[in-house]
Order: sequence, then structure tokens, then C-alpha cells
Amino acid sequence: MTQPEKWQLGGNAPEVYETQLVPALFGPWAPLLVAQATLCAGERVLDVACGTGVVTRLAAEQVGPTGHVVGLDLNAGMLARARATPSPAGAAVDWQEGDAGALPFEASSFDAVICQLGFQYFPDRAQAAREMLRVLKPTGRLVALVWRGLSHSPGFSALATALERNVSTAAAAVMRAPFVFGDSPDEFRGLLAQAGFRTVRVGADVRMVRFSSPAAFVQHQVAGSPLSPHVAAVGDAARETLLREVTAAMQAHMNDDGLAFPIEGHIAVAQP
Repeated sequence: MTQPEKWQLGGNAPEVYETQLVPALFGPWAPLLVAQATLCAGERVLDVACGTGVVTRLAAEQVGPTGHVVGLDLNAGMLARARATPSPAGAAVDWQEGDAGALPFEASSFDAVICQLGFQYFPDRAQAAREMLRVLKPTGRLVALVWRGLSHSPGFSALATALERNVSTAAAAVMRAPFVFGDSPDEFRGLLAQAGFRTVRVGADVRMVRFSSPAAFVQHQVAGSPLSPHVAAVGDAARETLLREVTAAMQAHMNDDGLAFPIEGHIAVAQP
């Protein structure tokens, strides 16, 4: 097996995302966000930056056959993978390509908007927040998750440090970017309040990230994310050193089932 094949570099990132990253990282948060949205039968729900649809499908189950759910994402590959997954029992799901900064919906269209880990990637976060407010009904609610600071996630902190040493500063920046909101809830709360949300409550929670090994963590995170071309650009020796450094850093987080480390998030519940 060659090194690129071992790392799945240049492979199908949406497939890696759905089969590896969703169960290990994103899936554990989805029930929490859907519960915070307090969805009722018959409601209309928009999942912004839906990826391969882990939150979208849970929301469809909650609102039932009389409801309607839209999963919106800018990435056509993610949506194609979402469509390939069997539809859940419950509401019909409309998978739609679109930009969070210019939502293709009329005002007051939805009872709830959910956004799991999208805000940190939006080029204009304030505009995305205003758009979410615009499409919500006056009685609606927004539920959104962003990561807390990188120091609360030892696995990703170790990976960012190893990328800096062995790949590039640009690769390390890609890894640090999702943690831009930091430890304090003030920035996230202020973003939503300035967009016009009348009430904003931001809490914190923690979940565990689980992989079979540190090597699996690194390989799947690279293959299922924008890190892939950066790591592909370096040689075998640099990639092997990257694996060794992350593995060494993660020994305190190993157990009989493999690797398990915490990650913390800010969860906002906001109303118009």
C-alpha cells in the first residue's frame, strides 16, 4: 500500500466525513442541538451548513410526516452524500445547495433554524446571522453550535502543533480555524445580538471524540477535511513524523477502546 493510499489523500472527502468523522466527532452533538430546538410535529426546520445531514435527519424525525425540513449546504459533494443516505421516518427532507449569507427562502419561512458548526467557516458571519433571523418566524428560534477554544480539545491541539512543525503554517491555520470563537461566550452572543436577535442564551457543553487510534484520528481528519491537499504536499517522512508526534501526545487519552478526548462547544439558543 502506498503512502497516499494509506492516508486516503485525494479520496472521497464527503464519504470519509460521513462514515468516519460524523460518528466520531459530529454525531454526538446532533441530539443535543435538536433537543435545544424543542421541535414540534408539523414544524418547518432549516439546517444551515448541514454537511451530510446528521442534524437534518434527526430534525425530520422530530417534526414528523406533517413537518418539513431543509438541509442547506454550499458543498455539492456533501449534499450528494446526504441524498444517498436513506431518508428517515418523519418529515420530507429537501436537500438544497445554497449560501448561508444569502438564504434562498422568503422571510418568516421557518419555525426553527439549526446550525451545527457552520458559523466559524462563514466568510461574513454577521450577514449569515441576519439571514437566519430573516427567515425565522417571529415565534421561531435559532440553535447554533461553535467550538470553544482549542485548549479545550487536546487532540486537535496536538494535531495543530504537529501540522505546524511537519507540514506548514497554512495547514496549522486550517486546523485552528474552527476554534476561532475562543473560550468566552461573549463574541458568539454579541454576533447574534447585533444581528437583531432579541434574546440570546449561550451555554457550554462537552462531548468525547472517539477514534480507534491516534493514527486513525489523524488520517480521517486529514482525508475528510481541507487539510488533505496540505498534507499531500509533503513527503512520506513528514507524514510519518506527524503521526508519531500526535500518537505520543495522545497517550494520556488512550483506553482499551482506543482514543478518546474531550471537545467543548458554545451552544446558542436565540429568538427574534
